[in-house]
Amino acid sequence: MDLGIKSKTVLITASSKGIGKAVAEGFAAEGCNIAICSRNKESLIETSKEMRTKYKAEPFWGVCDLNNIKDIENLHDAVIKQFGKVDILVNNCGGPVPGFFNDLSEMDWSNAFTQVLMSVVRLSNLVLPEMIKQEWGRIVNITSIAVKQPVHNLMLSNSLRAGVTGFAKSLSNEVGSKNITVNNVAPGYTLTNRLYELAVNRAKLSGKSHEEILADMAKDVPMNRLGGPEEIAAMIIFLASNKASYITGTTIQVDGGSTKAIF
Repeated sequence: MDLGIKSKTVLITASSKGIGKAVAEGFAAEGCNIAICSRNKESLIETSKEMRTKYKAEPFWGVCDLNNIKDIENLHDAVIKQFGKVDILVNNCGGPVPGFFNDLSEMDWSNAFTQVLMSVVRLSNLVLPEMIKQEWGRIVNITSIAVKQPVHNLMLSNSLRAGVTGFAKSLSNEVGSKNITVNNVAPGYTLTNRLYELAVNRAKLSGKSHEEILADMAKDVPMNRLGGPEEIAAMIIFLASNKASYITGTTIQVDGGSTKAIF
């Protein structure tokens, strides 16, 4: 299937590992110009090497802390200098610290707000002028099934990722007439470093091993397994394509059916 995005420029944040990396690889396979970022320079270099080998693609990479507005601005400026514009923005970030309400400090809330919500706001603000000018653009935010049903012990993620959902829905109404779509993809339990860390954290609270926790997570999924990053990436790439040009303002969970809610 021709998705109509060959040679489009894609900026994917937090993309040296996990879901973000799988998204970058998927767009590379479609012939897009790729820009990736992470706080870890070594991981970016390694990911770039892998993409050159697998896809004969030369991704542009930049070190960026999504909590730092100057880093975000510098990253955007560098991508524009390299490619001229950003056609597709995929907002991704690591999850905020786990914990129940009484475990969290005001600093934890502030950091999560900046990392999860403001990084999306800031990057969207930077790329939208050019998207509006060319009357074509795609913004896809990677959130979590926490926006559909709260996840145990993830107070910050449950709260702030829901804010991203509200922002995306509002923005989609404002820019839809310019042929710009704004959507969210909400992954369920997906085999990433983040899931492993959550399993270790839950193991400490429950007395079980992290292997048992991961097995329990899989049992909660109707498909009886955890997801792969590439399965999340497939939905994101579709939403960024011309084939999805009439889909906007939506949140689509990719979770093996684990979300219990009807809506």
